[in-house]
Amino acid sequence: MEEVKVLQKEQGGLQLALSGDIDLGNAETFYEAVMAEYRSCPANVTFDCRELNFIDSTTLGTFVKILKGVKSDGYGMKLVNLQPKIKKLFLICSLDSVMEIA
Repeated sequence: MEEVKVLQKEQGGLQLALSGDIDLGNAETFYEAVMAEYRSCPANVTFDCRELNFIDSTTLGTFVKILKGVKSDGYGMKLVNLQPKIKKLFLICSLDSVMEIA
């Protein structure tokens, strides 16, 4: 299954749709796919998580790693359309204080 799909890619922003499960088994592949898209068009990154079904703690760390890379270039990152069970993980870990979660 393809976990990362480019919705929009331009200087104003990079929008990526996430789907399926992202966990220890594919977190590094997820990171590399996101960063490859980002490097080809550095911009603010928005993740549409409408179709994302499951993440684990490794994935949370991967989002933080992506955020650090994006912020070091002066851009931002946000997650939109999170399912309640996944949004709860971000809130429990207080990640909403370091990244935008809509």
